[in-house]
Amino acid sequence: MKVSVKKIDALRREMHFEVPKDRVAKKLDEVLSEITKHAKIPGFRKGKAPKNMVQTAHSSVAREEMLKGLIPEVYQEGVKGENLDPIDFPAIDQVELNEGILKFRATFDVRPKVEIKDYKGIPVTKKTPEVSDEEINKTIDYFKKGRGLDDKAELDDAFAKSMGFPTLEDFKKALKRNLEIDKERQNRQEIENQLVDELFKKSKFDVPQSLVDRQLEGRLQEFHRRLKAYGAKDEDIAKKIEESKKEIREAAEKDVKVFLLLQKIAELENISVEKGENLAVKVMEFLLKEAKWEEKS
Repeated sequence: MKVSVKKIDALRREMHFEVPKDRVAKKLDEVLSEITKHAKIPGFRKGKAPKNMVQTAHSSVAREEMLKGLIPEVYQEGVKGENLDPIDFPAIDQVELNEGILKFRATFDVRPKVEIKDYKGIPVTKKTPEVSDEEINKTIDYFKKGRGLDDKAELDDAFAKSMGFPTLEDFKKALKRNLEIDKERQNRQEIENQLVDELFKKSKFDVPQSLVDRQLEGRLQEFHRRLKAYGAKDEDIAKKIEESKKEIREAAEKDVKVFLLLQKIAELENISVEKGENLAVKVMEFLLKEAKWEEKS
């Protein structure tokens, strides 16, 4: 088998394969043997037809099945033989089967070498989750407007009952609790953002564009789904996506960078996951435990 590797850029690789006819023939024979077991040829019982007749009747299927089995097999041997570490599935094209010889091209990104230092003890600032009376009153005003009430409408137990609470005091307590939970959630997100920003400063690596493209596609689909759910028209959605594509791509690239950084830290710290656990979540929990916390009002 002939294999050649071409370096497109820091991470992109292009491999060309040429598989000899004897190996192609062997794989085709294996496929035909399987097809023969189930083939129905007029004049023969199921599985008893001669292989050459099965090949004539099912040549197209046999060829497709042979390629489907042989190309991944050969590709895996090739990347292993060249000591390459693909980070994603390859794009396979230029497939040719001529005079029994198989040729094809595989293009893919290799895993980048991620360099990171001083990821423990990152300083993070936590805001207080305390909720002020002003914030509670603003939220109540929002509820009043939502119910079409005048700003001067009296806040009393009757109002609280209309909101599903026995007294105004109970309503305010529940509201305060919910606002504190929201603040805690926002604070957690801000702290994680602080960690990520510092990790970016302390790291160096190339970003595989194939992963960015895949993440971008997922984000665009989700963006389209949300706009559609709000009743936006197809032409408006297309326009909005085009306007937001640069911003969404930047977010997708950030997703990939975070993913690779957390993977690297997991490797350095021997962090593993059990079934059902999320590696990124586990590594983030580790970083939060190791961080230097400061309180901010």
